[in-house]
Amino acid sequence: MAQQDEFDPRDHRTTTTEQGRFCVARCSCGWRGPARRARSLAREDAEGHLAAG
Repeated sequence: MAQQDEFDPRDHRTTTTEQGRFCVARCSCGWRGPARRARSLAREDAEGHLAAG
């Protein structure tokens, strides 16, 4: 039986959104990455969030 506090990447859906000149990575769990000028860095932040689980 799985514990409630275990990280399950299937429960996490990351997206990136534009905010003016910046891009921000967000997750369905409520996590939010820093504002980045490069979309690629925002995507890396999201990948890092999923990997850190």
